[in-house]
Amino acid sequence: MSSEPSTLARLSMSLPADLFRQLDMMVEERQLPSRSQLISELIRHALAAHEAYTRPDEMLAGTITLVYRGDRGRVRHQLAQTQADFLKEVISAQHVFLENDQSLEVLLVQGPAVRLKELSDALRRVRGVQQLELVTTTALLPPLYVQDGDARHSNGAAA
Repeated sequence: MSSEPSTLARLSMSLPADLFRQLDMMVEERQLPSRSQLISELIRHALAAHEAYTRPDEMLAGTITLVYRGDRGRVRHQLAQTQADFLKEVISAQHVFLENDQSLEVLLVQGPAVRLKELSDALRRVRGVQQLELVTTTALLPPLYVQDGDARHSNGAAA
């Protein structure tokens, strides 16, 4: 059974021959069933990035992936301090040590686009951060916790 929506719109486009070959090669290398699936994924990614820039108050979920090196204690402390400043936006963090005195950290984040950009920029300013990428989606996590007195249960369903 397909998870595709029942209503589809057809798109016809022209591409430079070299770009078309690269697109087909990517479809083949990723073993995707069609160009349409790859193009849909690329468009969804572009639309999420567009939302982040054009609608700063739009709620987004995503990840921040960073690679850093240096004095691990100092850098990790500064990264932790920065994450603490954005406690409402950082849902979780995963850290792993890499070769050559490098570390990889992935943050699961959610919040207004402007706050996620501010968080990314603040992390990028930490000396020792070598790479950082924010990837967002307009799909959101369900409510993780609801205060007593809220009209909803802890799973986010209406009472």
